[in-house]
Amino acid sequence: MTAAPPPAKQLDLPPHTVDAFHRGDFWLVQPSGSGHRAGMDALMLAAAVPGAFAGRLADFGAGAGAAGLAVASRCRQAKVLLVELSIEMARFAEATLAHPGNASLRDRASVLVADVGLSGKARAEAGLADASIDFVIMNPPFNPAHHRPTPDALKRQAHVMEDGLFESWLRTASAMVKPRGGLAIIARPEQLAAILAALDGRFGKAEIVPVHPRADTAAIRVIVRAVRASRAPLTLCPPLVLRDPGDSFSQRADDISNGRTSLFGD
Repeated sequence: MTAAPPPAKQLDLPPHTVDAFHRGDFWLVQPSGSGHRAGMDALMLAAAVPGAFAGRLADFGAGAGAAGLAVASRCRQAKVLLVELSIEMARFAEATLAHPGNASLRDRASVLVADVGLSGKARAEAGLADASIDFVIMNPPFNPAHHRPTPDALKRQAHVMEDGLFESWLRTASAMVKPRGGLAIIARPEQLAAILAALDGRFGKAEIVPVHPRADTAAIRVIVRAVRASRAPLTLCPPLVLRDPGDSFSQRADDISNGRTSLFGD
């Protein structure tokens, strides 16, 4: 990521940075002192979307927009809806779209402030219409409440998981995604059972990529991709190893980080 001057139209934002992703193909305006800052998790999640994807995608828990814009950067026909509950973070997403470096993506992206945990009529009234999306990606707050608690309320909202979160988010994804549409989610390995349970009866053909810091260490993330209303069986895919023995990014991780390839090879 490379720092750059802030865009001209940022109004009354808290302290922030402006960072380049995909080697400057898009820029992110994100908080510097509080709230969630995007990194490799967002880029790996975005890479779960096939390179030829050309439909409408929703990024649940979008924050400042990193994962959604990474999809728009790599998939030049995709349209992206950045869905964020926090008004503060949605302001950063709006500032991100206003950045001059994102002019080529701006017409294909929009921001919606909404709670993806809503259901039924309330969900539709919030702008999360049934069968309106071809693919959903989600980077939910997946840290348990006891895990390194932070006094920063905005960061805590972005990081700390509430009970039943996977069930409610995947219920909404199931309602919004068209039949045969896609879903991708990133989480911790210990949360895989809860994710698969919430997928059951909604999404099938689950493909799982474990993410390891190094080849000789345990996985720290899992990325799950699935298809709406499919009955195909689960597949455990080869892992993504982030670093080589010399502690530099592996070639595959570097390609994913810079939008040069997809996580699943498509």
